[in-house]
Amino acid sequence: MQRYDLIVVGAGPAGLSAAIEASKAGMTTIVFDENAKPGGQLFKQIHKFFGSKENRAKVRGFKIGEELLKKAEEYGVEVKLNAVVIGLYPEKEITVKMDDVVFHYKGDAILIATGASENALNFRGWTLPGVIGAGAAQTIMNLHHVKPGNKVLMVGTGNVGLVVSYQLMQAGCEVTALIDVLPRISGYGVHAAKIARCGVQFYPSHTIIQAEGKECVTGAVIGEVDKNWKIKPGTEKHFDVDTICTAVGLSPMSQLLKQAGCEMMSTKGGYIPVCNEYGETSIGGIFAAGDVSSIEEASSAMIEGRISGIDIAYTLGYLSNKKREKYYTKLKCDLENLRKGMFGPENRGKLLKKTDENIDISMNLLHRGYISDDEIFRYPGIVKKSGIHPVMECTQNIPCNPCQDACPKGCITIGENITSLPIVDLDKICIGCGMCVASCPGQAIFLVDEDFEEKYASVMIPYEFLPLPEKGEKGKAMDRSGKVVCEAEVIGVKTAMLFDHTNLLTIKVPKNMAMKARFYKTGRS
Repeated sequence: MQRYDLIVVGAGPAGLSAAIEASKAGMTTIVFDENAKPGGQLFKQIHKFFGSKENRAKVRGFKIGEELLKKAEEYGVEVKLNAVVIGLYPEKEITVKMDDVVFHYKGDAILIATGASENALNFRGWTLPGVIGAGAAQTIMNLHHVKPGNKVLMVGTGNVGLVVSYQLMQAGCEVTALIDVLPRISGYGVHAAKIARCGVQFYPSHTIIQAEGKECVTGAVIGEVDKNWKIKPGTEKHFDVDTICTAVGLSPMSQLLKQAGCEMMSTKGGYIPVCNEYGETSIGGIFAAGDVSSIEEASSAMIEGRISGIDIAYTLGYLSNKKREKYYTKLKCDLENLRKGMFGPENRGKLLKKTDENIDISMNLLHRGYISDDEIFRYPGIVKKSGIHPVMECTQNIPCNPCQDACPKGCITIGENITSLPIVDLDKICIGCGMCVASCPGQAIFLVDEDFEEKYASVMIPYEFLPLPEKGEKGKAMDRSGKVVCEAEVIGVKTAMLFDHTNLLTIKVPKNMAMKARFYKTGRS
């Protein structure tokens, strides 16, 4: 039997973060993961993270994964891959299967960070090839660089469904529609908006009835549901698709904790262990962090892992209580900030009608994925002024503030409350650098100059599709709903390492389209 100070099960964001903190304190730490590569879900996540600068906001998930692995190696964390933990026992012992051989390990502390698994959705034809989970689609695209399909129907409009839909389009797939049995879009509005302006429609209060096809998916039938979740007769709609992607939630993979005898509780978010503020379960020395203890974002999982790692180091005598409390106070504050806003735990499932600033929330955004023209000017980030200036179509209280730090001239203000809506300071002079546009994880910031020419305005938009349009090229400008509204000419294309693959495309449009043109469609055949 081999012995370690800390054994971590799961090499994702929570597990690696805990292992790093423990090893920094001088502990011998080993991490087991059943996969061939470490990093968990991070290496699928090519989008930029929300949150604060301190918690890696505006950094893409796979880069955060690379940073964690580098730190783990630097601090001497031992990582075992293709290692399936098949047993966890109250004496803080585990059994691990590697290469068809079972090994026995004992730790002074054990952290379970096994994450979550995708929920399946049962409907007619759900076992046909071409029906896949959103996480599987992400794996196929972003790890193996293979298109999951050509024409895709997405089932589910939470953040996973929205993010993966956008990434499917980036991979060259056509997303025909997004549907959700709920009466409104359940993920971040900024995620929905960047899909809607590409011309993709949302169907809330709809569910999938059938996947068509004999040997593989050749089509899909959806229908509208009533208040009792029953299909309304005559509302069926058909889509010609070859792929049906389901994003209908996650379930914590908490089986090991149950096996060990930890106290468990059943919640709407799954079967999870009862933990204290440091992630310790009812069995002393056994901890849980990340999605296995509650389904949240990767940013929260990393903080939870760090909190557990620091407490384990204290418990085993590697860290003083003074240092533990200092670190914990800061990390707890960061975690609470990430859990604020209209998508925080206390607001899940609620239909909020006002922002924290007492501004009416866009109902059009919740139902169709975009803010209507008659709603847009109620938000503090939407201004009209002489010369170039930022227009921030961020209209929900989301924990995110990189735009405030990105602006070198202080044109953008969010304040101490990370979920406050961004405000344009009209007294500050925008220099048109585009740093705010590139930094926004939701791609919700645009630079507008209505005085660009006598009859024309310029609009700088974030652009993350290939091939990049070329300067001088002419095409179409699309509004927030994805409707073509006018001719557009590309007058600038900016790329830089500092932008981290968010290209800045500047288009020239008629002056009266300055506050409507939000996407560019190439005119090339």
